[in-house]
Amino acid sequence: MIDLPVYNQKGEEVDRIQIDEALLGGRIRPVLLKQALVMYHANKRQGNATTKSRGMVAGSNHKIYRQKGSGRARMGRNRMVIRRGGGVAFAKLPRDFRQRMPQKQRQLARNSAILAKLKSNDTIVVDKLEFEQPRTRDFIGVMNNLKIDVGRSCLVALDDADVNVYKSLRNIPRVEALEVEQLNAGIICNRRKLLFTRQALESLLNVGEGDKTEDTLSG
Repeated sequence: MIDLPVYNQKGEEVDRIQIDEALLGGRIRPVLLKQALVMYHANKRQGNATTKSRGMVAGSNHKIYRQKGSGRARMGRNRMVIRRGGGVAFAKLPRDFRQRMPQKQRQLARNSAILAKLKSNDTIVVDKLEFEQPRTRDFIGVMNNLKIDVGRSCLVALDDADVNVYKSLRNIPRVEALEVEQLNAGIICNRRKLLFTRQALESLLNVGEGDKTEDTLSG
């Protein structure tokens, strides 16, 4: 069991919550976590680089001049790669770098990333995040109260979409807010700190309790 304090927006501890590691897969799976990170990075690649090979360049198929008797070096068609305006050797073609993982493996990788953040003391739970109006200064004050370095990256996991919260943090560099259903291993590992609202964390754990993944998917 992981014992985690729950703070309010002023940085005061108001409660504690115990998290069963079995709800997050029981242990960290480095191999599966790496597979998920490779997949998320590969899916960001556009793969639209393209060049024309010799067969794609317009030009004649005949030799530029005869093989012998001209006194010059032998030369083939004007579409050769060594000539100006010719084709490109080993031309690049559009590629699809996308990779796929089963849904349960993606969920298990996400849980492993969250469990790693919990064990490294990089997860903070706040009872709620509420602002009367969108103001960046107010959210920075909450981060200071929770002892989160504003200069470092932070991911805020929410259960209900609050417009004031999103607008209050969107101007802070390296700080991002997502609903708990949108969390994945790639974005969790890409942030130094993980800030949960209590409702978002309980929602995530309830989903994990209802659909436990067996160790057959472990890496």
